[in-house]
Amino acid sequence: MQFVDPNDQLSAVLQVDRIDSWGIYERLQQLSIPCKLTSGQPLQVQVNTAAAAVQVWSVIQQFKASRQASAERLERCWKQC
Repeated sequence: MQFVDPNDQLSAVLQVDRIDSWGIYERLQQLSIPCKLTSGQPLQVQVNTAAAAVQVWSVIQQFKASRQASAERLERCWKQC
């Protein structure tokens, strides 16, 4: 088994719709998650923590999930509380 140094940083390239990528980029900037977006290139995100990975996932879901899927997820969360 190989252990990963927690100080290492993971960088990912996200393939998302060009229109969505600007909104996702803006929201990740607001969350202080390092990311880079240049015209004609995919969105690049640096994930430093597990919390940041969850935030990236959540932001993408906000842009990609249908309204119905988002409502169902919210309903499940309310039932679990």
